[in-house]
This record gives sequence, structure tokens and C-alpha cells, in this order.
Amino acid sequence: MPEIINYRHLIHPHTKAVLDGVARPTRTNDHRVKGKTGFARFNAKVGLLITLGVGTMICAYIFAIVALISLPSAINSHNLTIIIAWISSNFLQLVLLPIIIVGQNIQAAASDKRAEDTYKDAEAVLHEAIEIQKHLLSQDEAITEVVNALRGMTPSHA
Repeated sequence: MPEIINYRHLIHPHTKAVLDGVARPTRTNDHRVKGKTGFARFNAKVGLLITLGVGTMICAYIFAIVALISLPSAINSHNLTIIIAWISSNFLQLVLLPIIIVGQNIQAAASDKRAEDTYKDAEAVLHEAIEIQKHLLSQDEAITEVVNALRGMTPSHA
């Protein structure tokens, strides 16, 4: 009778990294100040600081006040071009910039949360797959015992 060969599970390297706690989901903050040179890291830090400062609703309110200071001059000019230029450049661009950054920060946080949840889902699926492997291994052992018992009951015709 042919010998029963049990399946041998080979763990995937990424699965091992997850199980060992080495792998984790990438978050937006993981990419904040990465750069190859000191100058690139400096630029990233300065850009981040400015973005964090400008990307607040407080900054939007301050920019709105600054823009409104020049509104009377634009209106008193009675020049439609100047009034439209004030609306588009002074008000819309100045005020919408920090508001858009605030919105992007909220979207990035939501994206990070989704990535974290997806990672946790994948960890749960990985755990279940490992449990299935254990279950199959125990079934292989039980089947092997049954086959060996049956071999002992019947004469071999080899």
C-alpha cells in the first residue's frame, strides 16, 4: 500500500512578519519626514510645519479677516475687475486654502482608519487560516491512524 504523505504548511514571509508583530499598516504619518538627504528632510519638516499651521480653521478665520480689511478699498474703486480680483485672489484663495487643508487632514485620518481596519480584518483572516491549518493537521493525523488501523486489519497484497 502507498504511504500517506501529510501536507506540510509553508508559512508566507509576510504572514510570519504579521505574526511576529513586525509588519503593520502604513499610515500617513509614516511618510512625514522621509528623504534621502538632510536638505530634503529639512524641507519636509518645514513644509509640514507650515502645512500644520496653515491647515487650521483658526488660520482660515485670520485669513478671512485679513481679506475683509481690503474689501472696502475694492468696493470703493467701483472697478468690476478689482472687485472680481479681490473675490478670487484675496478672499477665495486666501480663505479656502486652510479650509481645504483641514478637509484633506480629515480625509487622511479617515483613510488611515480604513487602512488600520483593513489590516485588522486581514489579521483576523490570517488567524482563521492558521486555525484551519491546525484543524486539517489534526484531521491528517486522525486519517493516518484510521488508515494504519485498516492496514492492520486487511492482508497486504503487495
